[in-house]
Amino acid sequence: MELAKDGYKVTLTDLTPRLVEISRVKAKELDLEGPFEGFYAADARELNMIKDEQYDSSLMLGPMYHLQEENDRIKAVKELKRVTKKGGLVFVAFMPRIRHILTSLLFPDNWRPNDNLDTIIQFSQTGCFNHADEGRFTGAYYFNIEDINPFMESQGFETLDLIGSNAGAVLNNDSWNYWGGKSEQEVKKIIHLIKEKATDPYILGISSHLLYIGRKK
Repeated sequence: MELAKDGYKVTLTDLTPRLVEISRVKAKELDLEGPFEGFYAADARELNMIKDEQYDSSLMLGPMYHLQEENDRIKAVKELKRVTKKGGLVFVAFMPRIRHILTSLLFPDNWRPNDNLDTIIQFSQTGCFNHADEGRFTGAYYFNIEDINPFMESQGFETLDLIGSNAGAVLNNDSWNYWGGKSEQEVKKIIHLIKEKATDPYILGISSHLLYIGRKK
């Protein structure tokens, strides 16, 4: 919606038809139907409704941490490359394995079966996580940070940056309430600081999501 507000022509895809419909309704509510060239319920591994080299820029936010098999992740990235113009930019979201290890150690009851060290050690080796509680977080895959750039580069992309896209998530509600209680200006300063430090490689491990920025060769 923000890209459409800024005047970009946008095509939206999501695996879940209900979410696609929500997006369609939201675009209408915001009077943004014009910039949208399509709303599709689609699998990132098979974007058959989209022609080759359609987009100056493509965002893939989800498949790289919900496709647990490497072959499936490769299929999705190949489709990402196919629909993006040569020289076009891509923005791809990942989740770092080390952060989920730390989160499991901090909140074991919230991330079962990672409520014992044997399971956490196993997860550290495979990167695959399936929540033991029914209805909780869907099956996920977490990358080792050092593998992200080589993975994307092996699929025909030039790496421009890898950033911690939500390092501010390490702050809990009490922390945000404290800074928010000081002033709105103080909160803006924190957000600016987090953005400024997002490219610092040392912050990647504490961010629950990472954003790979690359260019199609």
